[in-house]
Amino acid sequence: MYRASLKNQIRKISMTSSLHCLYSFRRCPYAMRARLGLLFADFPVELREVTLKNKPPQMLDISPKGTVPVLQRIDGTVLEESLEIMFWALEQQDPQQLLDAQFLHQANALIEQNDNEFKHWLNRYKYADRHLEMTQIEYRQKGEVFLQVLEDLLTKHAYLLADNVTIADIAIMPFVRQFAHVDRTVFYSLPYPKLQLWLQQWLAHPLFLQAMTKFQPWQEGDEMVIFPTIKTI
Repeated sequence: MYRASLKNQIRKISMTSSLHCLYSFRRCPYAMRARLGLLFADFPVELREVTLKNKPPQMLDISPKGTVPVLQRIDGTVLEESLEIMFWALEQQDPQQLLDAQFLHQANALIEQNDNEFKHWLNRYKYADRHLEMTQIEYRQKGEVFLQVLEDLLTKHAYLLADNVTIADIAIMPFVRQFAHVDRTVFYSLPYPKLQLWLQQWLAHPLFLQAMTKFQPWQEGDEMVIFPTIKTI
């Protein structure tokens, strides 16, 4: 368990030069939420930014499925799913109590709806020209069913499940962002004012801005990039 302060962790890093290693891609919503989980956990890792058209063999060696995020722990074990990475990091340390037990069941159900039902319609809305069974408007309307669920939740609290952030917020927000960015004008014309405000606040959140820091694609021999401390050693 990593219960030490970030300062003590960084001291330990400088002594051992050994970190868990995260392969990430800045614009992937799954990788975004993994990075947010690490940021809220205040948990440093080595970050290796990848390009999806030229994936490094080191990543493919440990995760042949070739999708991001992938985290290789110091002991060699590999976490290949974003939620796995988020929960693992926050179980080590969770200073803002994103894994508050009273909300976990509801959070898991909401994330499951996001990852299955909403993501299905989001992909078709974004790439409607590849899915000609329905129009883009129809795909958007299918996705709006979940937006309405979120809007209703946000009428009760500042965040999805409470007046403080839970894992549901950081796991779902990158996908709402992606939906909004298909057509920002349309999104902000829809009747979801609470959700629109929630998204705008997240887009300006210091930890989200840090999560979206740009890095050059990693190559073997590059200096180590520590995330979230954003420094090299």
